[in-house]
Amino acid sequence: MSIEINNESAAEIDEARVLRLSTFALDQLHVHRDAELAIQFVEVGVMEELHVQWMDEPGPTDVLSFPMDELRPGTADRPTPPGLLGDIVLCPEVAAAQAAENGQSTMDEICMLTVHGILHLLGFDHAEPEDERQMFGLQRELLAGFAAEDRRRGHA
Repeated sequence: MSIEINNESAAEIDEARVLRLSTFALDQLHVHRDAELAIQFVEVGVMEELHVQWMDEPGPTDVLSFPMDELRPGTADRPTPPGLLGDIVLCPEVAAAQAAENGQSTMDEICMLTVHGILHLLGFDHAEPEDERQMFGLQRELLAGFAAEDRRRGHA
């Protein structure tokens, strides 16, 4: 798995944790080992510009996903083909504000947003209630599985 993480924000990001989480999620979703993913952390101003440019919505957002090869989750027998999964752009400052509202750490919020972004890259959406239940359920499963795996490996 080729995962590139680039922190262009002033925030301290546990990049090793984001890398472990991303690898775990992609493995669980049976994404080919040769798939490529880029994760970028940006300041509020940059995120606001991207949000306006790509979503035509004002203000910054927490995470944006830019799929490339339109890969979809695979199965154990048939992983996705190799390719460019795409880019995820996260704004740690927005994540920190949301974390405070949700009563969790900023890093936990960033992990949730990372998985959320990965799911969007793989074609999941939450526009309709049933799609939302499926996507958010899978998001919770991946985060719980990662937390258990990280504890087992002595990272948490």
